[in-house]
Amino acid sequence: MTEDNNSSGSQYSSGNSGRYPYYYGQGGRLVLVDSALEAVNRGSTTIGIKTPEFALITSHIKPTLPLVDPNEKIFLIDKHVGATGAGYIADIEQLIEEIRLQAQKHRLSFESPIDIKSIAKHLSTYLHNYTIYAVRPQAASIIIAGKDVTGIQLYQIDPSGTYLKGNGFAIGHASDTAIEVIQKEYNKDLTIDNTLELAKQAIEKAIGEKPIVESGIVTKEGFSKLN
Repeated sequence: MTEDNNSSGSQYSSGNSGRYPYYYGQGGRLVLVDSALEAVNRGSTTIGIKTPEFALITSHIKPTLPLVDPNEKIFLIDKHVGATGAGYIADIEQLIEEIRLQAQKHRLSFESPIDIKSIAKHLSTYLHNYTIYAVRPQAASIIIAGKDVTGIQLYQIDPSGTYLKGNGFAIGHASDTAIEVIQKEYNKDLTIDNTLELAKQAIEKAIGEKPIVESGIVTKEGFSKLN
């Protein structure tokens, strides 16, 4: 009796995923990446907004247990760049350390700050490597804000390694709702105070209550956290 590798009971079959059950699901979707994105969508609502003069990153601080301090959500990468993320905090912190190390290596090798696109591309490659083996991808999306010789930059990188450049991003819980608020109110003449208020409004709309947030800002002088 021969075994049919395409039968429903075969070790090589998972629904219509064919010979690659660990990778592909219905419609050719990457199963493990989709699971990582679902984890990101359960994370804190997190916003990035850029104008020609600055870029703001803001993340909702979820309530914690009594006597427990909340996790840090806004991270300094180098003097000219900061980042935040949504998803599993341990994965976020690992990715932050990866791009911090890359920024330090660039400074030591070239005696100059790394450009923001190079950071995004490095993280993209790092995350993409997790998608070509049957291992758990990093369950985190990262927003990077920085300034270099080309001006103020804002990037988003998701668990698949896909990276996007733009003026506004929302990741985490109810991110579709948050980005709709930003799209309606965004313009390039926003002040820092207006932008911070817009980010808070977007998060409030997404979570249904007034949020406690942590924020950071990149200007032509560099990156700093906001109180």
